This record gives sequence, C-alpha cells and structure tokens, in this order.
Amino acid sequence: MCFVFSFLPATIFLIIGYFVLFASTKAEGTMQKFGRALAFWVFIVALFFLISGAYVTLSGICPLEKMM
Repeated sequence: MCFVFSFLPATIFLIIGYFVLFASTKAEGTMQKFGRALAFWVFIVALFFLISGAYVTLSGICPLEKMM
C-alpha cells in the first residue's frame, strides 16, 4: 500500500525534473550543464521515493496496512 502512495511524490518530482530539463535546453553554457545535472538529480530523488515505498511495503513495516 505504501508503494502505491509513493507514486504521488515520485510523479511530482518527475514533473519538476522534466520542466527543469526543458528549461535547461533553452539556456546556454554553464547554466545548461547545471540545469541538466539538477534535472538528473531530481530524477534520482524520484527514484528513491519508489525504492523506499517498495522497501517499506515488502518488509511489512507499512503503517497504512496496520491501520487497516
């Protein structure tokens, strides 16, 4: 159940990363490199949300399952 709810912040971070990557294509020089690096960092953070949601769900320590 926690894995399903981890899709919400992951989706938000993916959208933010896409817009940062899109904005970096309009920039030039160092700002373009910085924008790409920032976008890939945001993608990695979104991936960590999914990994942590899967870990919590598979290990059985999801608090949502205990409430239901």
